[in-house]
Amino acid sequence: MYQIFIGSLILSLIHALIPNHWLPLIAVAKTEKWTQNQTLWATLITGFAHTLSTVIIGIIVGLIGYKLSAQYSVISEAIAPAILIGLGIVYILLDLRGHHDHHHDVNPATDEINKAKTGRVAILASLSIAMFLTPCAEIEAYYFQAGIIGWTGIFTVSAVYIITTLVVMLLLVYWGMKGVNMCISHFVEHHEKRITGIVLVCLGILALLVKF
Repeated sequence: MYQIFIGSLILSLIHALIPNHWLPLIAVAKTEKWTQNQTLWATLITGFAHTLSTVIIGIIVGLIGYKLSAQYSVISEAIAPAILIGLGIVYILLDLRGHHDHHHDVNPATDEINKAKTGRVAILASLSIAMFLTPCAEIEAYYFQAGIIGWTGIFTVSAVYIITTLVVMLLLVYWGMKGVNMCISHFVEHHEKRITGIVLVCLGILALLVKF
């Protein structure tokens, strides 16, 4: 459980630091002259929409891992860790090839906002839909590993992911509204695939060494 908890926490932190998750909210808030409370509520709503879709898919992936591991011990002993390592290597190779663009794309929602000033509700709906339709792929692979130990692992990943993502997004938006320079977040944005890949490889190796 410690392995699942720590792995979920690290991946969730990396994920939440990506500026694409919170920077558009700051830009929209300043354009629309939202108050700080309105902006934080908008962050909470759009952030929850994003985590909701990720968790829904993650639960399905986790249950698949659980069902398979119940029938074949090799799933938990070799295949699940190999998936993490393989996915990690793919992310590292993509980063080395210069593909630094994060998989979340909230620009379509931002474009809609720029074109139509139809009120805060419409803006929140646009951002929430965009975030809901872009679940986090990295954490989904970890659900498969967590699902091996059943609902406890699935719940742990879900709880850590939701809480960490929302708390970090709220903090970043709050600090961003105050004009704090987010050097760490921008560094993560440009090297997210490499960082995520290294973390996934390490978690996969750890899973091979530590049996559930």
